[in-house]
Amino acid sequence: MLADLVSTRSHVAAGHSSARDEIERCIAAAEGPTCAHVFRQTSVDQARAAAAVPGVERLPLAGLAVSVKDLFDIQGMTTAAGSTVLRDAPPAPADSPAVARLRRAGAAFIGRTHMVEFAFSGVGVNPHFGTPAAFDARHGALPGPARVCGGSSSGAGVSVATGAAFIGLGSDTGGSIRIPAALNGIVGFKNTARLVPTEGAVPLSTTLDTACALTRTVRDAVVAHEILAARRVTRSPAPLSAWRLAVPATLFLDGLDATVARAFARTLSRLRAAGAQITEIALAETAQLADVNATGGFSAAESYAWHRTLLARHGNAYDPRVKSRIERGAGMSAADYIDLLHARRTWIARMQTAMADFDALLSPTVPIVAPPIASVAPGSERDAEFFRVNGLLLRNTSVVNMLDGCALSLPCHEAGELPVGLMVWHGALRDDPVLNIGLLIEQELQKQ
Repeated sequence: MLADLVSTRSHVAAGHSSARDEIERCIAAAEGPTCAHVFRQTSVDQARAAAAVPGVERLPLAGLAVSVKDLFDIQGMTTAAGSTVLRDAPPAPADSPAVARLRRAGAAFIGRTHMVEFAFSGVGVNPHFGTPAAFDARHGALPGPARVCGGSSSGAGVSVATGAAFIGLGSDTGGSIRIPAALNGIVGFKNTARLVPTEGAVPLSTTLDTACALTRTVRDAVVAHEILAARRVTRSPAPLSAWRLAVPATLFLDGLDATVARAFARTLSRLRAAGAQITEIALAETAQLADVNATGGFSAAESYAWHRTLLARHGNAYDPRVKSRIERGAGMSAADYIDLLHARRTWIARMQTAMADFDALLSPTVPIVAPPIASVAPGSERDAEFFRVNGLLLRNTSVVNMLDGCALSLPCHEAGELPVGLMVWHGALRDDPVLNIGLLIEQELQKQ
């Protein structure tokens, strides 16, 4: 298992290692075969320079490697958002706030990572630049054919899983942090959206977009969140038995892959044996989301508003699968959009009432294991399978985005199993309880 940021930072501070040594290890991983298609652009010289700054070891990130999804502005670099239509855009005049906060904390930016074009898919496939293959951070390369790594923060996930980065800065609009976390055996934390600024990032949905990070452990997720949100997480001394947990049945447990079902059931059993109070509930309100989003949802409407001029000029250069989803927004009227806003607020209120008695909810992050890349690769003959897989990967995670909530995905699989994620989640501004519970669950699962 890879050493995490917290332990590596301690080794650096104690003089047992150095930021320079650690950045060389990450560069070797980034340039190795397991990182094929992971980086759109590497910046190893800048990373080495950042790791060599005097006193960097005293900063929160201690000169350790961080990757940045090709969605966020980095001063002097072009932000292409996984597309070809923006590749000749002028370099960004300044860092996005998320990048600036990581830089001030001592990040050594190792490169810009691959992503789904304009972040519009949970699968991770990109027809322009190739697709990274999933990698299990806990147990090494996956057996059999290359499998999808999840999206849209695809390269970010693999950069962390392979050891090329300690933190992968990404975004989550419907699951784009948590899906790669689940499929690569790492941790992804989607904070309440308003806590981290999204300025300086190419938008997908201005309503749902969240700037957040992938990490190797939950305690690293706490560090990353505190930097990105410029706030301290309130730690709780309460044991696992003190928290009230719920498992919602509606939607979240439908049609689980056998591996996911086995890992989830085993995890609940272990947590109950450790004293966790876990109650099964219906949470029937989640079944109402299909009606709420019947006219296309926020992502279609808000992405079309941003893309319509680019589509008119360069529509043929878009990934056809992405283009078709964006163009759904053209058919949404202003009245439809206003109705959607009202419907979401009403739905959130019902969900908050239904969850009020619990500190967090537990669900499989995604209902399936990663399918082979070949089954969903670009090509119209595979479109039906691609959209089926995409819908499944986004199904559980997207509930939290519509809820304006927060969620943590952490690995719960064992050796010999494909990666499976456990999602710990709740509504808006419940970030600290979710992280505290995640820390306890991680500690318990690591005993096995």
